[in-house]
This record gives sequence, C-alpha cells and structure tokens, in this order.
Amino acid sequence: MYYVACATTNPAKIQSVLLAFTHIYGDDSCHIESVVVDSDVPEQPFGSLETKTGAQNRINHARKLRPDADFWVAIEAGIDEGSTFSWVIIENAHQHGEARSATLPLPEVILQNVSTENTLGMVMSQYSGIDKIGRKEGAIGVFTAGHLTRSSVYYQAVMLALSPFHNEIYRR
Repeated sequence: MYYVACATTNPAKIQSVLLAFTHIYGDDSCHIESVVVDSDVPEQPFGSLETKTGAQNRINHARKLRPDADFWVAIEAGIDEGSTFSWVIIENAHQHGEARSATLPLPEVILQNVSTENTLGMVMSQYSGIDKIGRKEGAIGVFTAGHLTRSSVYYQAVMLALSPFHNEIYRR
C-alpha cells in the first residue's frame, strides 16, 4: 500500500487525489494523509509561475514533514489571464510529475473583487451563497451548472501528473 502525503486539507483536492491513485494503482492501493503545509505564496496566487511555485513549496514542506511517504502531492489553484486553474505536482523518491489543469474563464464582475487577500473562493461564496464553496464544487461547479466540479477538473490534472510514475518510457 502506498503512503501518499497530500499537501492540503481541502476535501475537493483530496478526493481528486484518492480517485486518481485508485484508478491507476487499484482499490485500496494507497493511504492518503492530509498534511497541513504552507505554500509561501499569497492565499490567492496570480499567474502560472506564482501558482506553480506554491505547489512546489507545498511539496517541499510535505516532504520534510512526512519523509517516509511514498508520494507527495500538491494542488495549488490560482488565477492567470482572467481564468482559474491549478498546478498539480507529484513526487516520489525518484520521479517528478506535474500538470496544469483546464482553465475556466471568470466573469469580469467576479475578477474585479478578487485580490491576494480576497480569494476567488471568498468572492464565489458571496456570489453563490454557498459557504466555503472553494472546499466544494467551486466556481467551476457554479459556472458549468454542476456538470464539472473543482474535484473533477483536479482529477484530470492529477491523472496527467501521475503519468511518469506508471509508464516505463518516462524512466528511459
């Protein structure tokens, strides 16, 4: 059984990691532990680089806290060019995988209220009336009429970031 240190407490992110690892490695193949770590970037990162840096920082901190894990996983959501997206980074002792998620264009009226302190989750909770929406379906769920959620979009990125770990060709 793989021990996976997941550098988040967000249920939407944890669910996507659990589902992806289960699909790749099989049922009951891993134990996921939520690890509280800092991203060392603003709570609402802006731009691809700042967001990716936040994910890598979470990995680095999780590795220090849980050095015995088989995998370390971080998902950092951000805003870039008027859209929300995330970076997923996965590492083990020998391999690194990363993927950027699909992006959702955000309405200008929402973007105008988002800042490094006033996160997209906070703005969307106000807009939708759904408390702590960032830990649930997120803006993705609201603006896709529930057809996609944060977790479903993260799942795809986690699956892509896992590719180097279960395909021999990446190790040649």
